[in-house]
Amino acid sequence: MLTIKQITDDFDGVVAGLEKKHFKGAREAVARVIEINNERKQAQAELDSRLSELKRKAKEIGALMKQGARQEAEAVKQEVAAIKAANTDIEARMEQAKNELEQLLLTIPNVPYDIVPEGVGADDNLVVKQGGEEIPLPQDALPHWELARKYDLIDFDLGVKITGAGFPVYKGLGARLQRALINFFLDEARAAGYTEIMPPTVVNAASGYGTGQLPDKEGQMYHCEQDDLYLIPTAEVPVTNIYRDVILREEQLPIKNCAYTQCFRREAGSYGKDVRGLNRLHEFSKIEIVRIDTPEHSQASHDEMLAHVESLLQKLELPYRVLRLCGGDMSFTAALCYDFEVYSEAQGRWLEVSSVSNFDTYQANRLHLRYRGAEGKITLCHTLNGSALALPRIVAALLENHQTPEGIRVPKALQPYMGCELIK
Repeated sequence: MLTIKQITDDFDGVVAGLEKKHFKGAREAVARVIEINNERKQAQAELDSRLSELKRKAKEIGALMKQGARQEAEAVKQEVAAIKAANTDIEARMEQAKNELEQLLLTIPNVPYDIVPEGVGADDNLVVKQGGEEIPLPQDALPHWELARKYDLIDFDLGVKITGAGFPVYKGLGARLQRALINFFLDEARAAGYTEIMPPTVVNAASGYGTGQLPDKEGQMYHCEQDDLYLIPTAEVPVTNIYRDVILREEQLPIKNCAYTQCFRREAGSYGKDVRGLNRLHEFSKIEIVRIDTPEHSQASHDEMLAHVESLLQKLELPYRVLRLCGGDMSFTAALCYDFEVYSEAQGRWLEVSSVSNFDTYQANRLHLRYRGAEGKITLCHTLNGSALALPRIVAALLENHQTPEGIRVPKALQPYMGCELIK
């Protein structure tokens, strides 16, 4: 969440940033934060003054007792009791202001960086790079759901039978392709210096609040009500929460973690051709890269993460583009986000396969994640994460873009993991 200092030091800048994200009532919300914080500070100052008065009166009582002036001492004791009773009310006011302030801050999104373009939605995102060669396809090219049926790779109907729509069953070479991609992505992450983590795929509410999925995306998460646990929408949640309430040493940074997990998203309200086949699932596999860094180095970390994701798409021989998201299309928690999309010639559309985000101090403030510098100063960290990569649309793009009359061509980088050059 935003820090009080950030808001008080740059009120107009924060408001302008929130308006770029199309956060309704931005000025009123930020003004209310300052108002509540002033109430809290006023109560704190009053309490501090009264505590000083109590210390003074304690000394006065001691002096009177030494003088044998018990009656005067008792009168002062009554004054002390009255002050303590009033202090209880002040402490209650402070606690109420603190809780109200925290609850309000949890509802305010992160402020985007200046380079984030203005815009309302996906159509306003800025294409900053395009790569990969266009792959000529057969005249009768098929979408991936037809290819999956033709080569018996994925059974969508069986998934509906076992669970419901959005939970496909991978079979034979389809299952092997999933495993091949997972191992390939993890090996590439390890070669890039990431430490592999195998976290839980259910988390408590504190973890959801720590990375900002709660309360913003509560309706999109599967909730186990009896235990008050949530199925993770991404490995970002458990991996980043490893460092909740931690003070790191500056020499430990940057921390680079990666994790393969299943991910679960309700995707309420999704329908139509954009969700057909693997385009949008409720359960899917994903490899996530997460970094914890200093404010001075976080942009360099972000650039390195972007280069890593791009290298994966190049090795998979897929046409891709990179977009800088506009304010209206960014997530609640991100300060800067780039999306990677691969082109599906068979569907005639771009498919998002990765988002790589810098959250600045927003998550770290929620997590109480800090580091101690060389001079002993404690500072909030920056957190970053990205998909490297999410499997469903990568699989869709691989099947569609590499289809030939003889079968599905396996990219050279993936062949050692698949054990074959062609899926047929």
